Amino acid sequence: MSRTIEIVEVGPRDGLQSEPGVMPTAAKIDFIERLIDAGLRRLEVTSFVNPKKVPQMADAEQVLAGLNKRHDVRYVGLVLNHKGFERAVAAGCNEIGMAVVASDTFNRRNQGVGTDESITAWLEIAREAHAIGVRPQVTVSAAFGCPFEGEISVDRVIEVAKRVAEANPFEVAFADTIGVGVPSQVTEILTRAAEALPGVRLRAHFHNTRNTGLANAYAAVAAGVSALDSSAGGIGGCPFAPAATGNIPTEDLVYMLQRMGVSTGIDLDKLLATGEWLQQTLGRGVPGMLLKAGRFPQSTAQAA
Repeated sequence: MSRTIEIVEVGPRDGLQSEPGVMPTAAKIDFIERLIDAGLRRLEVTSFVNPKKVPQMADAEQVLAGLNKRHDVRYVGLVLNHKGFERAVAAGCNEIGMAVVASDTFNRRNQGVGTDESITAWLEIAREAHAIGVRPQVTVSAAFGCPFEGEISVDRVIEVAKRVAEANPFEVAFADTIGVGVPSQVTEILTRAAEALPGVRLRAHFHNTRNTGLANAYAAVAAGVSALDSSAGGIGGCPFAPAATGNIPTEDLVYMLQRMGVSTGIDLDKLLATGEWLQQTLGRGVPGMLLKAGRFPQSTAQAA
């Protein structure tokens, strides 16, 4: 398999938002700069949400202000409403991502409004983003299952995807927010999405809650996605869904893709060094397996 997959690093946002403590702003900035040095060029650096609900992201503006901005890097801010969008733009994000949940119940629990209201807000946000030169992309969350409604039909997922795609987003992503998906679902949803959204870039976001994350990522690559989300060390999850822990570890994903002959543009040794730094900074081990087992074959540095 010879192709390129873009990795969107979500550790600074989706990873840290589920941590029991709050990482200091200076450490967050260091984390992001280390990831960029390892070759990541598109990073979800923070979210612009209510700091009372997600105190781990309360320093969003300070994080953006402290970064050494590069023209070749996309600094993505997650927003859930127009106020968050305004904050993200003012802080200097050159890409915004918004989540719209396929499950109306989950959308209300997570965002305080129904799915229809979130879609309406997204269409307005995307229009404004296009007008000012900020790249908008959108994620259909809980596309593989909901902790409150259970199974979500593929028809419902595609319906929501078609509606959000009316805003001409840079990309539409499908997220397994609670980590219940399996490869056959991935194949079906992405195949249907490619048919329903011709010419639209597709991305996938998987959680490894039930140990299917990498298998789902492989299925997504086979189904033709352009990009995959992952989190350094495998940290994170969704704090608003029961037991929704565990993103795909970026280093594990990069290892798998590189061994498959898929290019990512990422330096795996530097990424592993970032994972080691992360463990030391958090004061505990992280879920990623490559940090435990090591890469194969060994790098020159390891062999020496």
